[in-house]
This record gives sequence, C-alpha cells and structure tokens, in this order.
Amino acid sequence: MAGTVLGAGTGVFLLALTWIVALALCLLLSRASGPARLSVVPVFLLALIITLTLVFFPRASESPSPVKEVEIVDTFFIGRYVLLSLVSVVFLASLFLLLPLLLLQPVYAKPLRTN
Repeated sequence: MAGTVLGAGTGVFLLALTWIVALALCLLLSRASGPARLSVVPVFLLALIITLTLVFFPRASESPSPVKEVEIVDTFFIGRYVLLSLVSVVFLASLFLLLPLLLLQPVYAKPLRTN
C-alpha cells in the first residue's frame, strides 16, 4: 500500500492533526475571557464533524488492489560468492602471515647489574 507509514495511512495522520489542533485551540480559548470562551464548542464540533466525515466517507477502499509481486533475481550470485571466498582466503593468509610476526618477536635478555 502506497502512502502508509507503519501501516497507517494519510487519514490517520490527518485525524491526529485535526484533534491536536482542536485541543490546542480549546486550551487557548478556555483561558480567554468573555464570549470568546464559548467558541470552544464550535471548535470541538468542527473537529468532530471532520472526524466523522473522514471515518464514514473514506476515499480508498478497505481492501488493497492486487499487486503483482516483483521477483528479484540476483544475477551476480556466483560472482559475489567467488569474490567473498577470494577475500576470505586473502584475509586468512594475511592473518597467518602476521601472526608469527606478533608472537615470535625475539625477547632479548636484560643485562644484569654488576655493582
């Protein structure tokens, strides 16, 4: 389904935005004095009408249209494994060539003090 984020379509985000704006306006208008305080009711009713319209008259159908699955074919399959094995062999060879250099370093005896 195109236009979905985590399985939620555009309408869900539109509903959330509508109610967030309505809640913010209701909070702002409830702090007002005089007749402006009564405008909370139309804001709430407008948000309710928008919600009911979006819920009962959706634009898209509930069942998605059948979409042909695209089959992905890896044409470089053998080449990739040959390259992987070559890199692995080079890594192991360099590891075994470096290991004696680290482990077999000569340890020189420290001279004794003769006082």
